[in-house]
Amino acid sequence: MKELEKYLDYLRFERKLSNNTIASYENDLLMLYNTLNKPFTSITTSDIRDYLVKSNQKSDRTRAHNITVFNNFYTFLVSENIMAKNPCEDISQPKLTKKLPKYLTIEEVDKLLDIKLNTPLDYRNKAMLELLYATGVRISELLDLKLSDIDLEEAFIRVIGKGDKQRIVPMGDIAIKYLKMYLLENRNFLIKKKSSEYVFLNNYGNQMTRQGFFKILKKQCLISGIKQDISPHTLRHSFASHLLNNGADLRVIQELLGHTDISTTQIYTHLSTDKLKSDYKAHPHQKKEHN
Repeated sequence: MKELEKYLDYLRFERKLSNNTIASYENDLLMLYNTLNKPFTSITTSDIRDYLVKSNQKSDRTRAHNITVFNNFYTFLVSENIMAKNPCEDISQPKLTKKLPKYLTIEEVDKLLDIKLNTPLDYRNKAMLELLYATGVRISELLDLKLSDIDLEEAFIRVIGKGDKQRIVPMGDIAIKYLKMYLLENRNFLIKKKSSEYVFLNNYGNQMTRQGFFKILKKQCLISGIKQDISPHTLRHSFASHLLNNGADLRVIQELLGHTDISTTQIYTHLSTDKLKSDYKAHPHQKKEHN
């Protein structure tokens, strides 16, 4: 499968995609390869159509992702003169209904962040969640933060986002307060006899993992009485939605989130519009019929 290895190197070194994105692409392509049981260069349009039909238990969104991955892969093979034609050219994407991102209300965020501080782990969890909500960074960006990326005096963090793009994100006073408490008074209890440049550590003194963070978030939701199913990305959506609803400029939110395209950020205007419609129902003339 030298074609796949070459493509993954291209994604890693030229496109500079994240390890998670590359792993996702590799998984989809290996599924295609193993299911069809034939070389990538021998796969036809008919083969891919059959594969997508047989995978009908998948959602439209998953199939759309598969098609995008396969199309990008074969476009690369054509550009490298490994194949003469892209077998995905005549395969159209399923029509998707655009889902609005889930977000928490300010009251729900307050409940989630109301963590009783007794142990070093509590201080770590509080600092992680406060920083995630205060900055809107992706979970991978939060967990990849190093001590040298934080400037407590100037109140900002340096984030390496998608495509190795660097951005500066300000922190609020509350996030700074609990980050200081974690870094100056509690982090040493976690690092033990090891050394680590990463800010957030697990119980063994190693870099906190996504899975570890997800467990912490789920447990805190249970304690806080938040019943909706949320992910770390929900706090990113909450950050953006609350900024927009409080008058922040969309371009500023785009910069803070690290979105390359403003259209990605514009999804939050739909959330804001929904809130406006909901609030407008409180207008007295909406509660009675006109004569």
